[in-house]
Amino acid sequence: MVKRTYNLDIVLQALSDPTRRQVVERLGIGPSSVSDLASPFSMAMPSFMQHLDILESAQLIYTEKVGRVRICYLNPNPFSVMESWLQVQKSLWETRLNQLDSFLLKTKGKT
Repeated sequence: MVKRTYNLDIVLQALSDPTRRQVVERLGIGPSSVSDLASPFSMAMPSFMQHLDILESAQLIYTEKVGRVRICYLNPNPFSVMESWLQVQKSLWETRLNQLDSFLLKTKGKT
């Protein structure tokens, strides 16, 4: 099995757009055709396809042609890169806030 690496910057950039986030949320329910994914949005199909291309370039989704229909699938693996980064940030800030809390409690006791 090939181990893939995912670029956090590319994943976050792809998710920076609300349309693309909505597509990812929808695909979290299950696979969907491009036309079904595009239906809630009031944009031309070529514009919508650009959003899918960005998501596919970031490896957040992959597509498969079934007959004349293109089906989109969510790839959950790149989210682990984002999750790892967020966990580090959370841990860092929890430590800093705990230190601030300790400092404030010591300072309060001195007055």
